[in-house]
Amino acid sequence: MAPPDAAMMIPGGFEAEPLSTEVVQKNSIRELTLRSVKRTYEMFDGHHTMRPPLHQASAKLKMAIKIRDDYQAVRNMAPPDVSATRDPARAERAAAAASASTSAGGSAAAAASAAAAASLGHSASIPGLEAAKAAKKDKESDFSKLIDSIDEADAAKKAAAGRGAASSAIVEFKGEAGSIQAVEKKTYNHSATLIPRLASKWPKPEWHAPWKLYRVISGHQGWVRSVTVDPSNDFFVTGSADRTVKIWDLASGQLKLTLTGHIEQVTGVAVSDRHPYMFTCALDKMVKCWDLEYNKVIRHYHGHLSGVYSLALHPELDVLMTGGRDSACRVWDMRTKLQAMCLTGHENTVGCIAAQREGPQVVTGSYDSTVKLWDLAAGKCMSTLTYHKKGVRALALHPKDFTLMSASADNIKKFGLPRGTFMHNMLSQQKTIVNALACNEDNVVVSGGDNGSLWFWDYKSGHCYQKAQPKVQPGSMEAEAGIFASTFDRTGTRLITVEADKTIKMWKQDEDATPESDPGIMYHPPRELRRF
Repeated sequence: MAPPDAAMMIPGGFEAEPLSTEVVQKNSIRELTLRSVKRTYEMFDGHHTMRPPLHQASAKLKMAIKIRDDYQAVRNMAPPDVSATRDPARAERAAAAASASTSAGGSAAAAASAAAAASLGHSASIPGLEAAKAAKKDKESDFSKLIDSIDEADAAKKAAAGRGAASSAIVEFKGEAGSIQAVEKKTYNHSATLIPRLASKWPKPEWHAPWKLYRVISGHQGWVRSVTVDPSNDFFVTGSADRTVKIWDLASGQLKLTLTGHIEQVTGVAVSDRHPYMFTCALDKMVKCWDLEYNKVIRHYHGHLSGVYSLALHPELDVLMTGGRDSACRVWDMRTKLQAMCLTGHENTVGCIAAQREGPQVVTGSYDSTVKLWDLAAGKCMSTLTYHKKGVRALALHPKDFTLMSASADNIKKFGLPRGTFMHNMLSQQKTIVNALACNEDNVVVSGGDNGSLWFWDYKSGHCYQKAQPKVQPGSMEAEAGIFASTFDRTGTRLITVEADKTIKMWKQDEDATPESDPGIMYHPPRELRRF
């Protein structure tokens, strides 16, 4: 058993001394909290009622702004004309008193005071005016001194400006001959004079003959998703959700050929201007090249990771651009079937592609609401246009002007190339998802929506001059009135639209129409233009 003092022993037999003999007082949490609050109160409460010193320059500026905002209209008014408010009876009595004092032998000072009272009239009879002025002079606050200093500073600035402009200013002459007296006139510059309103420079719309439906073609067993016209203007090609590609005679509308090979919806077709080739893309990730002399598939382009939504051919180079749900635009060598480059940067499906000779040679529109301009030589993005708020599903290049139009659910916008400078919005909103956009050389722009509406626009002014809502074919539901694609023929006089009711509709302008018989929708110049 250990000895009683074993706890105080250390190895070696030496006794350890206690650290302190002072008894430690135990405090509760409440006592410690109150002690901390008291210490904080003593530290900061002494300065609680003390206000920071007044900064003279800031206070003077604040007061000057308040005086200008509240009292500028009456601050510099001319003094009132007391002669107009003079009481005639009071003036006559004061004059009679002055004459009586003079006749009674009064002093000249009394007569002068009576005359002054007669001249002051009504203002001299205000009770307590002089006493108020004296009291104000004796008890002048800091703010009154501040206001007086502001008035003195303004008067000094005006005097300096008057001395500087006295040599060259033309002043109004008022006074006797031989004396010049400059009369200062207060002029107020309103916002309309400071910022003059410019005259409207918006171009007036050009009159276009209305378009009318003259042919409806049925033949597909599913939605018709894409259309293109042959460069020779002899036939046009359509791709459908029934997985077939059909070739139609443009003049008569008769079916010439049906091609099969895709196993999903055909979403894009294009016919080469320089080769007897036709290219198709579909949701089966396949891009096919067809030889129109043999009506057979001669090449496949493999590489897309998901469905292909759009397709375009370069007008001069032997390259093919395709875009799809993998958010990339792939550039293919037409002959070797190899992928030349992959243009990445979009964050959602690439829904439309446009190609041209001059830079930017490739323009892509995506469901991420952006439009990208690409430098094909460098393989890089030149510019990203973020003006749209909804997904971009259609692009159109003007045949003559170096401009680009993009269509989205929010609006149709026009951009200047090559930098993608925003020009303006169309003056109306179709208020639907716009899937199709086309433009011809006569400055007619056509947009087709998901609700089956077909709007015709004037290109220069952005005015919608005609709205059409064609009926669906018998046997289809009203919900199947969507327009998926549209294109003009090579002459620009025929319009072809493909729709969700499995039909192809052909439109032409009314040759008998005149500006008097068909003026179109009334044009109203824009007032509030959106800059984005």
